[in-house]
Amino acid sequence: MSTELSPHVSDISPGRGALRPARSWLRSDAPSRSLNGPWRFRLSPTASGPEDFAADGFDDHGWDSIPVPSHWVLEGDGAYGRPIYTNIQFPFPIDPPHVPDENPTGDYRRHFDVPADWSDAERVVLRFDGVESLFRVWVNGSEIGSASGSRLAHEFDVTSAVRTGDNVVAVRVHQWSAASYVEDQDQWWLPGIFRDVTLVARPVGGIEDVWLRTGFEHGAGRAGRVEAEITADAAAFPVTLRIPELGVEHVWATPADVAPLDVAGVEPWSAERPRLYDVTVSTAAESIALRVGFRTVEIRGDRFLVNGRRVVFHGVNRHEAHPERGRVFDEEHAREDLARMKRFNVNAIRTSHYPPHPRLLDLADELGFWVVLECDLETHGFEKLDWTGNPSDDPAWREAYLDRIRRTVERDKNHPSIVIWSLGNESGTGGNLAAMSAWVHARDPERPVHYEGDYTGEYTDIYSRMYSSVPETEQIGADGARSALLNCTPAQSARQRTKPFLLCEYAHAMGNGPGAFDQYEALVRRYPRLHGGFVWEWRDHGILATAPDGRDYHAYGGDFGEVVHDGNFVMDGMLLSDDVPTPSLHEFKAVVQPVEFTFDGEKVEVTSLRHTADTSDLRFRWRFEHDGTPVASGELEVPVVAAGESAWAPLPPVAVVPDAETWLTIDATTAVTTSWAPAGHVIATAQLDCSARRPVPAVRSRDDWRPGDGNLSLGTAEFTGGSLSRLAGREVTGPRLELFRAPTDNDESPSDGVEDSDDSIAGVSSADLWRRDGLDRLTTRRVLVEHTTDALRTLDRVSAANSVSWVMVESVWSVEDAELELRVEIEPSRGWRTVWPRIGIRFELPDGTAAVDGATWFGLGPLESYPDSLRAARTGRFSSTIGDLSVDYARPQETGHRSELRRLTLVSGDAEVLRVEALPDARGRRPGFTLSRHTPQQIALAQHPFELGESTTSHLIIDAAQHGLGSRTCGPDVWPEFALRPEARTIRLRISTAG
Repeated sequence: MSTELSPHVSDISPGRGALRPARSWLRSDAPSRSLNGPWRFRLSPTASGPEDFAADGFDDHGWDSIPVPSHWVLEGDGAYGRPIYTNIQFPFPIDPPHVPDENPTGDYRRHFDVPADWSDAERVVLRFDGVESLFRVWVNGSEIGSASGSRLAHEFDVTSAVRTGDNVVAVRVHQWSAASYVEDQDQWWLPGIFRDVTLVARPVGGIEDVWLRTGFEHGAGRAGRVEAEITADAAAFPVTLRIPELGVEHVWATPADVAPLDVAGVEPWSAERPRLYDVTVSTAAESIALRVGFRTVEIRGDRFLVNGRRVVFHGVNRHEAHPERGRVFDEEHAREDLARMKRFNVNAIRTSHYPPHPRLLDLADELGFWVVLECDLETHGFEKLDWTGNPSDDPAWREAYLDRIRRTVERDKNHPSIVIWSLGNESGTGGNLAAMSAWVHARDPERPVHYEGDYTGEYTDIYSRMYSSVPETEQIGADGARSALLNCTPAQSARQRTKPFLLCEYAHAMGNGPGAFDQYEALVRRYPRLHGGFVWEWRDHGILATAPDGRDYHAYGGDFGEVVHDGNFVMDGMLLSDDVPTPSLHEFKAVVQPVEFTFDGEKVEVTSLRHTADTSDLRFRWRFEHDGTPVASGELEVPVVAAGESAWAPLPPVAVVPDAETWLTIDATTAVTTSWAPAGHVIATAQLDCSARRPVPAVRSRDDWRPGDGNLSLGTAEFTGGSLSRLAGREVTGPRLELFRAPTDNDESPSDGVEDSDDSIAGVSSADLWRRDGLDRLTTRRVLVEHTTDALRTLDRVSAANSVSWVMVESVWSVEDAELELRVEIEPSRGWRTVWPRIGIRFELPDGTAAVDGATWFGLGPLESYPDSLRAARTGRFSSTIGDLSVDYARPQETGHRSELRRLTLVSGDAEVLRVEALPDARGRRPGFTLSRHTPQQIALAQHPFELGESTTSHLIIDAAQHGLGSRTCGPDVWPEFALRPEARTIRLRISTAG
């Protein structure tokens, strides 16, 4: 006999009672009423409790009011509990199917009216589009049924329970249930009725469901094909199909007459040209409106094709997330979200890891995306138990698994944007997943089945992996490769190599990073079996909160007092929580741009990398700049280039100025305004350096050095003890050696010892190694001070406590060509055991009479750049405030580095404070710069932006080199080419002041 307080929360069946079979989400003219709006609400700490609240006459006036849809933990300013964030681990003991008695439970009630004319309806249906996690429903005191599957739609037949006039619906929602074990996605746990609730009157003679499979015969002109599946009683016929734009009006007199229909004059649907046609399917009692796109999906050999052409997914994993509403859908925000994706060259979405609100897929159809539609399934927490007890291979859970995939496919089967079905995510493997795949193949033979965890390819059509390294991905794509694949025998490896390959997750975009977008893209260009992938992920999931000082910030795991949480791992998007694109999104856009430019002498080759569209919708604009100043511009005459083809165009003549850098920039822009971008929006850019090479001024040799105390003046510079103290009367100190950066999230991630750098130690992060070696707390011992009549030389030994290694730093100040020059030679000793974060020098500029509040520079910009993230940067002249030079990452970290600096001017308002010219070293390498109100050490101590206090000093760091970014939070470390080894470097600067 069970002693469980509420045994129904441990019920693994997907639903009970008057639950209707899954069907499409359709726009019908049948009468309906939204039940969104204010509901009466109370929260209980446990799942038990009297059910008298569901009674018709229950007095709920003492209850609170809560909006539906919403999450109760985001309402009431914390009165109803707080959000919980976990990645892999469950926030409760693993004891399937049981959950703790401490199970927050929300009781909802509202009244609704049923019109008198609804008495003629065949049935009345109550639809819930999303409830987390288990819910039970009563109407007028009668229990209707229960359901689980938080991101899935459920319809209940309430015909026998409703009455004309006033009615009351009551819903009990449990935060935890058996279903929670299969919804362990990397996201916030946010309970409540968070999607729409709708009451529908289904008419006699209506259409229960419609599926229009609309194929395109790409090899036979503009021929389309409609295969209709109509679910309706025989008495509902005749059924009429109308496609007005194509002149189609076809009548099926009986169910037996429903047969495929050929349609002429069709334009195909693709993610680039999302051509939709308005369709109606009608009976005498009901009309259904759909928007269809004609396209054919197939796998041919190891190629994934749509309309006969290979698809390359430049995609993102997208959760439904908003800093105030959580997963509550807002169509205006979602439309702008998808339009922003289009503007950044994103062409695909994986709905990680559940079906989104159905209107999101309407927008994907309209705007144009390839969609991998994923089922609401993840059991990741069982990995910690080596998958012992995992429901994926337990027959008792099979119906729950099948119900989830049925509700996924049936709801969304009409969308042309959906080209792949995915069984779920990180749920191990087992017979239940195989059964799901078999059901999908039987139900929809056209679209292939994806599931990353099927490593050996037993039941899926696509080989999929997460975070495989560049070398491993190349071995997957290369013909003739024989290496064993992950968890595969040689025979299984060979089988997987016969399939299209997809990186369902790669390039973990957490904090400042990732690097190496371009390396993966190069492989996709080289090996046709590789079909691109999906960055993890689109946006940060921060929840808007108020800091102790009253400022708003975006909270992450642990900020709500959770006992079990996974910190800021939920902040891993290319878009910040407040919709601000990060530099990584700009880098992604540049790497995957759909037009490629190849310069050759006085002409340029323009290649279209598009799937379908030619370049007739684009314009090509050029401009010449001398040291970043525009001198000429115009439009490049480029023939229309078909998808996958190339064409040559002549370049305009250029006047090269001997004393300036001359750069040619070509932009491919939209010719007209679209639904996602204005005319003139740049989709692709290339630059060509046309400069005449100028010699770098030689270093003047000196042999008249003599010892001194280092207290002297050189031009407008004053030195104390050999260190700069004032410049043109302004307090300026430095330079001091800086080897530390505030660790990025990738820097803080422990190594797994696999495919990381040679310096990696399993289980230890790069940041831990830097702190071990004292790079964050360097101390200096001055070894030597010498000077001449117009120069000063110092030699410093820099090291950290308990360190056996050191760095010798020689600094030479001199007056060259009437300008103050600084040359710094940095020479590390032997014995350093790890990569360095940076090699640079730091100057301090206290506010004094005029605070440094911005900069203009000639170099790479406008956004930050790092060795393995440079493709979005272009050479030019840029300006920024000091605040905008940094990115407001959710956890403060290294930010703001601009590479390949030529000239820099620090400003206060409109006034120039300091000018710096950076000279290349003997190998032609130019330094970068960072300008911030805080030191790397101060930034490293903060866990949130609001913890960085006010500063009255600006910090300028000139970096000879920076370590790369990598993707180590969930993927490969920095590629060896971009890892910064301790090495000798030279920095040469010429410094002057305003006036």
